[in-house]
This record gives sequence, C-alpha cells and structure tokens, in this order.
Amino acid sequence: MKIRSFCLGPFQTNAYLLTNEQTGESLVIDPGMQPEPLLEAVDQEKVTAILLTHAHLDHIGGLNELRQQTKAPVYIHPLEQSWLRDPQLNGSGYFGLEPIVCEPAEHELSDGQTLHVAGFNIRVLHTPGHSPGSCSFVIGQHCFGGDVLFAQSIGRTDLPGGDYETLMISIQDKLFELDDDTIVYPGHGPKTTIEAEKMYNPFVTGLLR
Repeated sequence: MKIRSFCLGPFQTNAYLLTNEQTGESLVIDPGMQPEPLLEAVDQEKVTAILLTHAHLDHIGGLNELRQQTKAPVYIHPLEQSWLRDPQLNGSGYFGLEPIVCEPAEHELSDGQTLHVAGFNIRVLHTPGHSPGSCSFVIGQHCFGGDVLFAQSIGRTDLPGGDYETLMISIQDKLFELDDDTIVYPGHGPKTTIEAEKMYNPFVTGLLR
C-alpha cells in the first residue's frame, strides 16, 4: 500500500491518498479544503472510493471537486449523512465561511463492517465523540482516525454534536484495543502509534484499564 498525505486548507487538514499497487486502484480519505494538490495527484490515479471520517467543513471542503473529477462513490456514517447538505451542521455556516453543500453519500457505514474497496479490506470503527458519526478506518496495521486521536492530543468536543465522555470511550474501547504497533494517521498533525499515545498522551492519563 502506498500512502500519500496532503496538508490542505486553512485548518491544515490531512487528506490521504491510498494506492493499491497490486490492483492499480486508489481511494481518498477526507478530501479537505483547497484540494488542488490532492486533485493534481489523483489525476493520474483510478480512484474508486472516497471515505469520510466525518463531515466537518475542513474534511469535506474539497468533496465536490474530487467527486466531479473522479466520479468515485462516497462513504459516510449515517449520523452525518445530512451534514453534507447542511452548512450549520458541517460548520461552514457555523464559522461564517462560504457554505459547503454536497450531495448525499452513496454509501453509509456501520460499526464493525468490512469494506472491500480499491482492493483493500477496510475495517470500519464507529468512534464518536469529536462528532456523532466519526469513523476510523483500519487497514492492517494502519488506522486513519480523523479527529479522534492525535499525537499527544485528542479531538475537540466543543463543536455541535461533540461529547468528551463519548470521545474517551471511543479511544479506550476502540482505538486502544488495536495492536500497539498500529500506526495512527490523524486528521491533523503528524502520524503516531497506539503504543506512543498510551505512553505519552497527557489527555488519556488514567484511561487505561
């Protein structure tokens, strides 16, 4: 698996382009805002899926352009399906920016399901707390977790639909159940590992059983 990351837009959001070098297919996780570098990269790729960890503006700002260019179907948790069309829910209206309105996703995700896209087997974990429909995508020892867990930090919970206690449960019961050597690719900032966050993340002190 070839993983390329793109730090996009005013929120410095990580978009990920995953390519299966055996099948020649690719997928995108979270197209971000101001997606021009990503769009340029996918121009030479066969993108067969767009996965959304959640539907905040900084993760879906480039969705319309990416969809138009690739014609790839979109996957999102049903709790945030309506957020794609609602600027108040996705935050573009909340932050007073240009409204972001996207067509509904073609596919809805469920906790524990395995997606078979771009030649990958992707385990879906529903990891709410930062937002109600936040999902993490696990491919082998790689976890693309959106804004749930960062390197020595955690996702904010002060936006509509956020909940601190729920976020802590998601981290403890879902992410910290992954193998310690699992690499976490967050929505912002550098990648990390489950082991490193268990040991050094000050926000999860006392969380481990």
